[in-house]
Amino acid sequence: MHKYLKAIGFSVLNKNDDLEVLLTDIVNKYDRKKVAFTDDGRQFVEFTKEYSADTGIKVCGEYIKNDEFRMEYYFPYLNGSQISSTEEIIIERKSDKEAYICACDDMRLGITLIFHLINTGDYLEAKNKKLDDRHIAAVSLSALSNEGKIILPVLHSENHVMERQKKVQKRTALIMAARNGDEEAIENLTADDMNTFNEVSDRAKNEDLYSIVDNCFMPYGFGTDIYSIIADIEGFEESVNSYTGEELCKLNLSCNDVNIDVCINKKDLLGEPAVGRRFKGIIWLQGEVMYR
Repeated sequence: MHKYLKAIGFSVLNKNDDLEVLLTDIVNKYDRKKVAFTDDGRQFVEFTKEYSADTGIKVCGEYIKNDEFRMEYYFPYLNGSQISSTEEIIIERKSDKEAYICACDDMRLGITLIFHLINTGDYLEAKNKKLDDRHIAAVSLSALSNEGKIILPVLHSENHVMERQKKVQKRTALIMAARNGDEEAIENLTADDMNTFNEVSDRAKNEDLYSIVDNCFMPYGFGTDIYSIIADIEGFEESVNSYTGEELCKLNLSCNDVNIDVCINKKDLLGEPAVGRRFKGIIWLQGEVMYR
């Protein structure tokens, strides 16, 4: 059973009987169906069924003889509501199935974002129309979480906020220059990182870590698309899974000005969300690409 099913309200499914009934129901009573062709000419079929606002399950596979559907894989998803990045996207097929991983170098975070593509049918359809990665206009990031907590914000003066914005702009410019081979920019980035490390180490002796670190976005464990984040809550809404009745919480987050929507089962969220507070948790990053 998929690890992140409980994030969208399926925490008590039996691994065999209940899951099989659920997946069969999706194929027979889907909300949307997308059919496209793969590079080797096979017919790819994507069934989508929603169980609350913007969340649901996608079942993917192909038709074989006598129009019999054969499932290849399924996954829970959350549709993002915001444009997260307009940077260049690279999309690669997984080796074992017709599923795709995307990579995006976003200067605001300073790392390569790797995420699971949730609109595979649209991507294959675009490829059939001879559109490639250069025609991708934007990506909307979303994520599912099985564990998270709400923490208080850090109070900053207006001058500190302005100074922080200047530092972010300077660092973004340095990263772009470093990508183009500027050795001086690389040296400056290395020096900045060392100064930051020393400053954090000194302050950590007398301060709580979460009062030093406003936001963070870093890889977690062995999964390429799993991240540990601390992000500001800019909005949230609660919903109910129509199949199980479990309560969900969808958070609109901002991490270094990168917008991400996160869905978590309400019983796995510690604390009360509120605009201005922060979310800390482990997420499975997803994304929907949009074409020009």
